[in-house]
Amino acid sequence: MKLTILGGGGFRVPLVYGALLTDRAAGRVTEVVLQDPDDRRLYAVTRVLAEQSAGVPDAPAVTATTDLDEALRGADFVFSAIRVGGLEGRADDERVALAEGVLGQETVGAGGIAYGLRTVPVAVDIARRVGRLAPDAWVINFTNPAGLVTEAMSRHLGDRVIGICDSPVGLGRRIARVLGADPKEAFVDYVGLNHLGWVRALRVAGRDELPRLLGDPALLGSFEEGRLFGADWLRSLGAVPNEYLHYYYFNRETVRAYQEAGKTRGAFLRDQQARFYAEAAGPGVSALRAWDRTRAEREATYMAENRESAGAGEREAEDLSGGYEQVALALMRAIARDERATLILNVRNRSTLPVLDADAVIEVPCLVDANGAHPLAAGPLPGHATGLVCSVKAVEREVLAAAESGSRATAVKAFALHPLVDSVTVARRLVERYTEVHPGLAYLA
Repeated sequence: MKLTILGGGGFRVPLVYGALLTDRAAGRVTEVVLQDPDDRRLYAVTRVLAEQSAGVPDAPAVTATTDLDEALRGADFVFSAIRVGGLEGRADDERVALAEGVLGQETVGAGGIAYGLRTVPVAVDIARRVGRLAPDAWVINFTNPAGLVTEAMSRHLGDRVIGICDSPVGLGRRIARVLGADPKEAFVDYVGLNHLGWVRALRVAGRDELPRLLGDPALLGSFEEGRLFGADWLRSLGAVPNEYLHYYYFNRETVRAYQEAGKTRGAFLRDQQARFYAEAAGPGVSALRAWDRTRAEREATYMAENRESAGAGEREAEDLSGGYEQVALALMRAIARDERATLILNVRNRSTLPVLDADAVIEVPCLVDANGAHPLAAGPLPGHATGLVCSVKAVEREVLAAAESGSRATAVKAFALHPLVDSVTVARRLVERYTEVHPGLAYLA
């Protein structure tokens, strides 16, 4: 089975390959093609993968190419993890937004909109190429903003594109761990959009254990989201939000923390990864050890400004191991072998949430089999969540409309309607500044 990884020179590719190395069953991935426009990054990552697979019998063969069409031909699965504009683009997204006093995070608020406007045209082109060159392939999308990009691609690929994210997986794992439950045996009732969802129940043997967590201050203070949001707020919500909702619930504190930080997250990762790629390409250097060291630092500093503003402390050791690669592997296994699995994924709504239309991509538990991912029935959203989900989905639709039409006015509308952008005037300035710094937005007129 052939897996093509778009963005194959990306830093997190070794996580995916490491997961593939653990799969020894029939029907597994035997060929991995890395595609990336940057051959220097490809060289560094292939060195890491070669060290990972040393001594592993029948490890998936790895090839690398800068040719997108070549990489897609004959693929059974396409894993999309591209970053349009690179980390320099992310750093610019953050810097421009913070200068206007609004959030610049890569998937939330102004930064997420700018990133989406750059990425959607490229993602749509990829979807069309997949439809032409690998019509039977399943696309697994990890490209951010994951829900928005998955929806853009679904307009051309239908249900054959499925979005994944590690945030719900990590949240469910943390809650189960605190409650003394095996995460593999727990059903996480999670619903919302990508980076905008809530755990409403955690069922073990049919019993909802979440009320026990919400009623125990000691348990609430013992895991990351409890410290990040505070026990009182979680009890008020009657649910545990995805960590990214901290940007909404504590927006002023977060923006201030990001403005006061010596370096934005994007700038930190840009500089950190530049050092890694330079080191990993050097003769006589263990690329795998350089990658391991860089990844440990990357994971430990994840959402550091949010944790600092909330006094949440350091991340738990168990949360430094990623997780999306296991979701990707489980998804491929379920489809390729018809091994039924329940996974939290980004898929088209159908009739799951009545407040949204059938084609809106949402993030919910799904039953996965050889025919793809099927969203499970979900109870109605509470009022506070309904308003936010509908508002952000409306913004995503404006981003898609702007990307399709090239309308600058529609782009302004997308920024202005976002809950974290507080002025139409600010929205206009954001579009002006982003089009100045991003060549990829030259299509907006």
